[in-house]
Amino acid sequence: MWVLSRVVSSAVVLIIVSLILFALCRATPVSPARLTLGADASADQIAEFEHQYGLDLPVWAQYRNWLGGAAKFDFGESYVSGAPISRQIRLTLPVTIELVTLSFLATVLVATLFGVLAALYEDGFVDHALRLLAIVGLSIPGFWLALLLVRYFAVSLAWFPPGGIAALSAGWGEHLRSLVLPVLAISFYYVSVLSRLVRANMIDALSQEYIRTAEAMGLARLRIWLYALKNALPPLVSMAAMVYGYMFGWALIVEQVFNLPGISRELLAAIFSRDYPTVQAIVLIITVIFIASNTAADILQRTLSPKLRGQH
Repeated sequence: MWVLSRVVSSAVVLIIVSLILFALCRATPVSPARLTLGADASADQIAEFEHQYGLDLPVWAQYRNWLGGAAKFDFGESYVSGAPISRQIRLTLPVTIELVTLSFLATVLVATLFGVLAALYEDGFVDHALRLLAIVGLSIPGFWLALLLVRYFAVSLAWFPPGGIAALSAGWGEHLRSLVLPVLAISFYYVSVLSRLVRANMIDALSQEYIRTAEAMGLARLRIWLYALKNALPPLVSMAAMVYGYMFGWALIVEQVFNLPGISRELLAAIFSRDYPTVQAIVLIITVIFIASNTAADILQRTLSPKLRGQH
């Protein structure tokens, strides 16, 4: 029952967000027809454009048609290119999904490792070194880090390609090698954030009474650490789900720097060209992914935490 109510509430949030998104894209005082066709367009051309894209309908009818089409993954046509928006999303979304998912997995694994090490060696050399690394990660702007990675690891050392993404036909090794620098550019900041969270939760878990009891019973140290890590994970799950959604925002910068044909770069191009249908469609897709990841995280967090499982 709780899972069903959580899914329903997520659907309600999505509808509200879609309504706000649609309203914001219609808030401009200038007609999209005028913005697209230019100042020299005639009244007849403006009227034809508005009729073609349904802009002459009442706003509530436009929203109904747009939401109904979105439910069928039909977002209409681009104002600028006239191409189906859904086709462009199908071409670009997999690139960004792969980039963000690889960045997310790398972030969770490295942040967990760093956080555990910092907690086990609290106030020691390892803890201070990882704290310094986290400060650096939080301080460096994403675009500057991406440019530094290109400068040293792609141009100077030639270890990785400076941009673009290798096709799978070139082999998995070459394909993944072309994504190493973009993944590092996205994950470095979030490793810094999550590793400090893991450290704090792990230190708290290691100070609990059940850990001292386990040590008194003579349990293996590795087993005790695993018990502590299991109890430190629920807060990490919730934060990690939000990080997954935030990474789509970072992908805007990274895809631009590394010339990756992803959906975030497509969104940036649509914003610059004032292609409102494309902006609406891409933001809605990213919102769906963000809400779905947080819903899944809430369910997983409830599964991991015995205290939450008992609540209704």
